[in-house]
Amino acid sequence: MKFFDLRNPFFNPLWRRIATVSVTGAWAVFELVSGSPGWSIMFGAVAAYCAYEFFVIWTPQKQEEDQ
Repeated sequence: MKFFDLRNPFFNPLWRRIATVSVTGAWAVFELVSGSPGWSIMFGAVAAYCAYEFFVIWTPQKQEEDQ
């Protein structure tokens, strides 16, 4: 299990992927406006990485059933 696992079945619904990218991108803008360019760059990078993973190379993952 990876620490930052974006290939989790939790992200299969499109609205969750859009919400994740939107929230991290909005937080980057907020940090920039409030005068914290370092945090803005960090959250902007996370938003860009999530956008790439979710919308460029995304393949839906199957749910694992516990037995």
